[in-house]
Parts: sequence; structure tokens; C-alpha cells
Amino acid sequence: MKPGKSTAQVFYLLIANALVIGAIAYAAVLERYFADFYYLSIQEDEYVEWASFWAFLLASIVCVVAARRYRRLEQRSGWYFYGLALFCFLIAMEEISWGQRVLGYRPPVYFLEHNYQQELNIHNVVPTDYRKLILMLSIVGYGIALPLSGSFKSVQNGLRRVGIVTPHVGLLPAFAATALVYYYYPFSHSGEWVELMLGTGILFSVLPFVLAAARAPGKSPQSAAKTPSRLPAWSLGVWTLVLLLGLASGAASRAQRDAHPGILETAATEIEALKSDFESGRVRSRCSLHKRLYTFVVQYEQDALLRGAFSRLEEQGLPAERADFLLDPWNSPYWIRDRCDRATRRRVVFVYSFGPNRRRDSSALEIRGDDIGAYIDTR
Repeated sequence: MKPGKSTAQVFYLLIANALVIGAIAYAAVLERYFADFYYLSIQEDEYVEWASFWAFLLASIVCVVAARRYRRLEQRSGWYFYGLALFCFLIAMEEISWGQRVLGYRPPVYFLEHNYQQELNIHNVVPTDYRKLILMLSIVGYGIALPLSGSFKSVQNGLRRVGIVTPHVGLLPAFAATALVYYYYPFSHSGEWVELMLGTGILFSVLPFVLAAARAPGKSPQSAAKTPSRLPAWSLGVWTLVLLLGLASGAASRAQRDAHPGILETAATEIEALKSDFESGRVRSRCSLHKRLYTFVVQYEQDALLRGAFSRLEEQGLPAERADFLLDPWNSPYWIRDRCDRATRRRVVFVYSFGPNRRRDSSALEIRGDDIGAYIDTR
């Protein structure tokens, strides 16, 4: 291997590891010193979630390109890269609930009833323990076990025979850090950062093969030059693209959508009905509570909420599914937040909708932004 290419490979691995692991440092600093911005960052449809989506989607596209080039070079199926592309695509779409919050459509009844987030995604239907196990096995299997096993020549030859191209062992620190963050969960919502780290890690693991194969026509992917001299620049460019797309998508999600006066009036009427149900005494909240209303009903057996003033709005045109699953006019869940401060004996309770932009703007104590809500008198 030529010295220039060897140096490029070393720089690429250093940069890729630094960018993936850097997410941990960024999250830790935000949570410690900028708590409000951290809280905003990990919300649904914010830049972290969107960056994860774009990382996995770009990884999926790169894997498809890799599969086509592998087939051209090796003259056999690129099933491994196609399978990895499918995996990344599914994760990307699951990350944004298959566009549900973007488009505002109502998911099928099965997901409204069995998905605790009441969204069109599969991973929240799977029990939490199994979901965590699957993700951990994906991180460890792809990013740690596969490159380590591939470092043994006999194993590497066996993997080659079945069409598997292992990630470079030099990316092991990035995947090991991802696994450790997921295992220890060092800060709140660590899973959001793990998804971003895994998406960028897979993207960085496939990119060298695609660029090397493009520059080595007629050679096998194993014998081709492993790292084009410009790969370090490519790694920075791809990471910048993921970041910019995440920021732009998050900004677009904050834009007003469907803020038609008639829809806003409908939401305000439904919020008042929910407030009336809570203040009637037939529905009881409790301190330190922040739940989707349907989850609240099921978890605390508050079925009276399904037979009160809100449900009677069906007579005025409220769709039955929205009444049954306590959804707002944008087909997102209504929420209940109950915050008690024992030191000051202050209690703040309110029901609210995310409003037209379908994202949470309210704080723990106030209804903010375009969220539509009402404070509940608990006396």
C-alpha cells in the first residue's frame, strides 16, 4: 500500500472515531451546562432525531451503492450490503414513525392500542427488554464481533466466501463507545444519542469500500486500495451533511402546519372538554405524572375519561377513533402533566396538545409555544 493511502486511512479512522464519540461529549456538556437546550434537543422531531434519520438513510443509500459495486467486482450477489441497506432504511423510517408526525395521518387502530406512543412504528410494540436486546446485539454484532472475527485470516476468508465484507477493526472504538453508552445510560434519553452514533458508525464503516471500489475497476474489494486519499475529507463532508440535514429538518418541523382557525378552535374545544372531565372528580391525576392521556387511562384504570365530556363530542363530529384513543385534531396524543413541588406546596396540572407543529413546546410548569392546553384546578 502506498504511504499516502496508508496515512489517509489512519486520518480517516481517527476522524470517524472522533466524530462518533464526540456525540457523547456534546450530550454530556449540554445536559450539565445547558439543561433547557438539552431538553429541547432530545425531543421528537428535533435536530438529534432528524440527524439520526439522515445518518441511517444515507447509510442505506451508500449500502445499496456498495452492493452494486460488490456485484460488479465479485460477479456475485451483494446480499450482505443489500441486507444492511434494508436494516438502515427500516431504522430510519422507524425513527420518524414512517412520516406520521410530518404528514399528520392517523395510524391503524392496532398501533393506537398497542404502541404506547400511539405512533406507526414497530419497535415500540416490541417489549422494552427485547427491543433493547436487539439494538445491543446489533451494535456489538456488527461493530465489534464482526470486525474482531474478521481480523483472523481464516475467519476472514470464510466471511469472504459467503459475501460478507467486515467493518474496519479501526472503527471498533466508535462502536464500543456506542455500546457502553447504551449499557450504562449515563444521561437522560441516552438512547437518542446511541441511535445517532450507530447510524453514523455504519455510514463511516461502508463509505471506504464504496470509494475504494469506485477507484479499483476490475479488482476484488479485498485487494483494491483500501482508502482513497480524499477519504478523510469525505468523512467530514458526510458528517457535515448529516448535521446540516438534521438542523434543517428540525427547523422545518418547528414551522407551523395546519394552523387553520377551524382546526385550532376544534382543539381548544376538546381541551376544555378534557379539563371538564378532570375537574368533574371522576378522573383523578397524581403527582409527578407526565403521560399520554390514553396511556394514563390504561395504566391507572381511569376509564371515566372515555365516557365524559370529551367522548360526548362524537355527537358534534369528533371521529370515534380520536375519541377512543384521545387524539388531537392532528392525530397526535393529548397529554397530562402533573407537577408537584412539596417544598413550596405548589401543584401545577394541565392537559395539552402539541398543536399544529406537532412537537412539545411546553415546559414542566407552563403551556408554551403553539401547544394548546388548559390548566386544571385540583382543589
